Amino acid sequence: MTAGMNNPELGCDGQDEDPGRLLRPAESGIDQARIARAVREILAAVGEDPDREGLRETPARVARMYAEMFSGLHEDPRMHLRKFFTETYDEVVLVRDISFNSMCEHHMLPFMGKAHIGYLPRGRIVGLSKLARVVEGVARRPQVQERMTEEIADLLVEELQAQGVAVVIEAIHTCMTIRGVRKPGSMCVTSAMKGCFRSKMSSRAEIMTLIYGDRR
Repeated sequence: MTAGMNNPELGCDGQDEDPGRLLRPAESGIDQARIARAVREILAAVGEDPDREGLRETPARVARMYAEMFSGLHEDPRMHLRKFFTETYDEVVLVRDISFNSMCEHHMLPFMGKAHIGYLPRGRIVGLSKLARVVEGVARRPQVQERMTEEIADLLVEELQAQGVAVVIEAIHTCMTIRGVRKPGSMCVTSAMKGCFRSKMSSRAEIMTLIYGDRR
């Protein structure tokens, strides 16, 4: 048997975890103790015993999970775009397949997928990792995919003053795949085109070709 397999101090990912450790609101910006109390009520409401061994630490674990999933509520994603470099480069910059996980605000179930972000600079470029950090900051809050797509695009337009910005997001929503209509494999695709990618069909065609290439 793998060492620690039955150790209650280990979380599902195998990392050391203090089952009773809850951060105070001042530390995380999120009231984890309040979340834990609410989860305990939910367990009781569905007919479970919150005090049985397997569920005893569940409220605290869920509270820590929510603090992680909603950490973007207490972060300004603009900060990742404030440090830029002055360059004369005036062709498309594209980062494809930025993975993300977010929480649908309608059913509080996760949706996950990939974001593709492209922009046409106007004298300003940012480190490529900053685009991924923007996605992470916007995704880690109660979201809908349509708003998330627009928010990312608007941030790049405002902070980089780019000639054009294109954001395409592809995601699987568990609120559609594991409940309700239950259609696994369904994919939602949203896009936000700004500047030249909205006004010039040739520019839009170029960015979509760069994103998808021969994958479509």
